[in-house]
Amino acid sequence: MTGLHHVTAITRDVQANVDFWMGFLGLSLVKQTAGFEDAEQLHLFYGDATGTPGSLVSFLVWQDGAPGRVGHGQVAEIALAIPRVRIGDWLTRAMQHGLRIEGPLREFGAPVLRLRDPDGIIVKLVGGDIPDAGWPAAPARLHGVTLWSDDAGATAAFLAPFGYLPQGVEGGVTRLASDRDVLDIRDASGFVPGIPGTGVIDHVALRVPDVAAIRAHQARLADVTVHDRLYFTSLYVRDPAGLLIELATDGPGMAVDEAELGRTLMVPPHFTDMTDLRLRLPQFARPGEERRPMRDLPFTHRIHTPEDPDGSTLILLHGTGGSETDLMPLAHRIAPRATLLGLRGRSTEEGVARFFRRLSMTTFDQADIPAEAAAFAGFWQEAVAAYDLDPARITVLGYSNGANFAGAVMALHPGLIARAILMRPMLALDQVPQADLTGLRVLTLEGARDPYGVHAPALNDWLAASGADLDARRLPAGHELSPDDLAAATAWLGRGRD
Repeated sequence: MTGLHHVTAITRDVQANVDFWMGFLGLSLVKQTAGFEDAEQLHLFYGDATGTPGSLVSFLVWQDGAPGRVGHGQVAEIALAIPRVRIGDWLTRAMQHGLRIEGPLREFGAPVLRLRDPDGIIVKLVGGDIPDAGWPAAPARLHGVTLWSDDAGATAAFLAPFGYLPQGVEGGVTRLASDRDVLDIRDASGFVPGIPGTGVIDHVALRVPDVAAIRAHQARLADVTVHDRLYFTSLYVRDPAGLLIELATDGPGMAVDEAELGRTLMVPPHFTDMTDLRLRLPQFARPGEERRPMRDLPFTHRIHTPEDPDGSTLILLHGTGGSETDLMPLAHRIAPRATLLGLRGRSTEEGVARFFRRLSMTTFDQADIPAEAAAFAGFWQEAVAAYDLDPARITVLGYSNGANFAGAVMALHPGLIARAILMRPMLALDQVPQADLTGLRVLTLEGARDPYGVHAPALNDWLAASGADLDARRLPAGHELSPDDLAAATAWLGRGRD
């Protein structure tokens, strides 16, 4: 068997992706797994109900990640096969969903509708002589992909050994055909090269029958490594124009580890921290399931809702270079039934995220702090309303830069935060305003070996002088977090719930 195995793209919004590929197109979610190379990256596979090779479109989830750029050296379009008689039905459905659509057009004699998914990836619905399963019905399988190459001849020659032979040329596109699908090569010489990121297609995978065939290709190709992806065995190679091509076996198949495909998050066997992974990976709801819509708020954020929430919320503020999910495993251990709301700092320093800029290791941009604190106060009010949070049951958990930021918010917006756990904090404001912090409960956790620990007493003195109910502790640790932080925070928060 020759032809396509799957196509893999990158999305920045998992819920919008699921709503389009399952909800609008009607494909089945046949697998959700933590990434084999990066376990903190969710990987979704859509296809027919049994996950047949040749029907699969997969997405790496870079939640709120930076966009890429489509250019030469990339797959630029995904084409799905539909019955020719259903072109009009799909056109009507797209208009009903408010999608911008181009067509019907004719490409190589077939009717084509061209539209874009929520990430801007071009999806073509190509009418062909395939059985009509009635309406509505999901696309039957992959029809093909469009490759942008700055050396179209070399790309075509590279693909010939995999069963793709010339079928024709139309409008600057050379078509290669296998026994069931097509590869269209557009001459993109003189155009800009592609850049990886969200909204682009990472690679296309071609079918090979078994591992022996993979090994034969490995012996023929230079500098390639075979990978066991559990559901198939594969190798990756770049063609002369830089296109990333994967070869993937038909077996063992998507059903090798679960009877009901796509219902369970599968974690590759070489990763063991399943609980932490589940907390870091973005949550989503299938079409028709109850969901918590994500709002467009001033800070990029992630929500994790436990199975049995108790109505409390932890707002998580990471340290320098962290992300909105960094503190979720720790926060879940502190309060297993709390909703977790993690924020990503908006100030950057040499490409890493912070909640405010610093001028040196211990001096900070005094103009940036109040601006970001005001944005946080706005986020707080909007998030409380949008996500139906109980302000009286919100605890802020901050570490390092995030803890420093929380302390500054307490000074600049007294009364906003009622309860906080500050790990490795210091005073960030040069001029601290007078504030009445009566009713504020704060736990500060200083590390005895923390080189920044000498700056912690100033914050503690100000909190106590301002009327906060302060519990200041010094733990046998450095700047890093330790089991003692977990124990202290858990006990302190538990007492506040009595």
